[in-house]
Amino acid sequence: MIVITAPTGRIGHQVLSALARTDRPLRVIARDPSRLDPAVRERVEVVRGSHGDPEVLAEAFEGADSVLWLVPPDPRTEDALAHYLDFTRPACEALKTRGVKRVVGITSLGRAYGKPAGLLSPAFAMDRLIESAGVDYRALAMPFFMENLLGQAAAIAAGTFFTPNTLDRPLATVATRDIAEAATRLLLDDSWTGQEEVPVMSGDALTPEDMARTMSEVLERPVGAVHADLGTYRTTMAGYGMSGAWAQGLADMAAAQNDGIYDADREAPGTPAPTTFRQWCQEVFKPAVTG
Repeated sequence: MIVITAPTGRIGHQVLSALARTDRPLRVIARDPSRLDPAVRERVEVVRGSHGDPEVLAEAFEGADSVLWLVPPDPRTEDALAHYLDFTRPACEALKTRGVKRVVGITSLGRAYGKPAGLLSPAFAMDRLIESAGVDYRALAMPFFMENLLGQAAAIAAGTFFTPNTLDRPLATVATRDIAEAATRLLLDDSWTGQEEVPVMSGDALTPEDMARTMSEVLERPVGAVHADLGTYRTTMAGYGMSGAWAQGLADMAAAQNDGIYDADREAPGTPAPTTFRQWCQEVFKPAVTG
């Protein structure tokens, strides 16, 4: 039995869709099962509720071999660390009492950075907590999601890409479909043991200026990158309804990215994720803009 948390989220729904095409028994934890794809809904067992609820977790993890673990964001929380750990503590207890063998977690690159990193730091604390539960663990570690740019589709279509990241510094990126593919592969593999970090990132080494240039070429319209200082970025995020703590966490995360939190992982040998930024722009971003 494979259990999927956050099955309607950006990553979880892609993992669930891929696993639903196999013959493996599947179970999902969903607050609102009606949001599941109807075709997939008929294929899976559903435990209704939050995967931050100990009783829900105990039911969902019963008889499970593997779990996809993903803490959903909460932009209104006043304590991002508490949000991550309040989800993960009951999960660790349920993992132990229900005898779950393997966990695939969605986390961030840069754990070796060793300094405060805004919203990335709670993800690292989550990893440590899961590892302390003694389960076999693969921490899928990601940099900047390409899909984050979809929130700026209108502004970029009008010619401006706003970013708190240093314009001339390469920023490691990844497409969520590559994260989902890596997670699916691990969830279907019953042979791995131990605890490891698995970096998942594109082979690109693009700066935000390079990204703007690529978007301009794909969209066939001028796009320029504009740097937003961290104070302006924090204020802008708060203006979208985020809590002050979450907005500050985003700004601190950008500061860590500008300070090189991803550099060691980006330069390490390994097989890059298959989706390049240009390919993503062609296949995902352009249809979102023009559609």
